[in-house]
Formats: sequence, C-alpha cells, structure tokens
Amino acid sequence: MNIRKWLSLFFTTLIIGGAVGLVVGYLVEWRSYTDAIFDGKVVSFMISLATLFGTGCLFSILSQMGFFAYLTVHRIGLGMFGSASLWSKVQIVLIVFIFFDLVYFRYQAFATEHQSVLAYFILPAALLVVSMLTALWKKKETNHYAFVPTLFFMFVVTVIEWLPVLKPNDLRWIWIMGVTLITCNAYQVLILHRLIHKTDERTKEQKAL
Repeated sequence: MNIRKWLSLFFTTLIIGGAVGLVVGYLVEWRSYTDAIFDGKVVSFMISLATLFGTGCLFSILSQMGFFAYLTVHRIGLGMFGSASLWSKVQIVLIVFIFFDLVYFRYQAFATEHQSVLAYFILPAALLVVSMLTALWKKKETNHYAFVPTLFFMFVVTVIEWLPVLKPNDLRWIWIMGVTLITCNAYQVLILHRLIHKTDERTKEQKAL
C-alpha cells in the first residue's frame, strides 16, 4: 500500500468514525438533545454534536492504531509459528479465552445480587456474531485463510480497544465507542484487500511500461 492509499484509508475511516459516533451518540440521548432544541439552546446543541463527531474521530484513530498493530502482530505470528494453520489455531484459542474473560470479569465486577451470569453473555455474544459475519464476508471476497485472522481482529482487538469504557461499565459510552469501533474495524478489514489489489495492479502496469 502506498502513501496515497494509506491517507485515503485514514481520512475515510476518520469520517466514518466521526459520523457513526455522532449518530449513535445522538440516538443514545436523543431526548436530551431534542429538549435542548425546543428550549432554544441551539448553540449548546451544535457544540454537543461537534463533540460527538470529534469523539467518534478519536475512536476511529484508536481503531486504526489497533488495525495496523494487528497487521504487525499477524506477520510476527506467522513467522513465529511457522504456518498459517498453527497460527490460526492459536488465534482461535485466544478468541475463546477473551470471550470467557469478558463474561467472567464483567460479571464479577458489575453483577448485582441474584443477577444471572447469562446477562453478561449478551455483549460478547453480539460482538462474536458481528465478527463472524464480517469474517465470512472477508472470506467470500478473498479466501478461506482470511476467516480466522478477520475473526480475531474483529473480536479480540475490538475488545482491547473497547476496554476504557468496558471497565467503568458506562452503558452510554459502551454503545457509542463500541459501535464506532466495530464499524471502523469492519470497514478497514474489508477494504484492505481492495486497496492492495489496486496497488498491485498499478505496480504491474508501471513495470509493463
């Protein structure tokens, strides 16, 4: 990937993150924002929207950092374990480990008396379903070797990026940050092979000249 493609990916992801953060943030507290409009607090309303957009942009940058960090870790993993098959098995084990850690530690930290542990399966299960759908899409557009790395990135890396709001258990920010991260991560992983393919084609054309 050349610099132009990377900058295009960066700014596109940035705008997507800002837009998603704005929309989800508004929907989470739509009543308070609607009341602000009816009360004539237009300036305050616009500042709030700008803040949500800026926050979404920050989350998108975090998503991009995680994405490029995983690309590095993925190459290291392939070299360390010697084969894509063994590295995939290691990633599957880590996915299972993170899934149950996310359930167990959140249950231990936030469960009220008589609250069932099943309630704490909802968030990781929903993330896993989205991750699997994204991985299946990636597999369809590329090859079957892309399934596990995509699943790992979408689940494990998203959880790591999500930790700042998962620990305080602030439901508002869990929604805003979670949806923004998932959207940005899915966009990056699904667009990457197209950018690389275009770059490879251009390189071949230049060599032909």
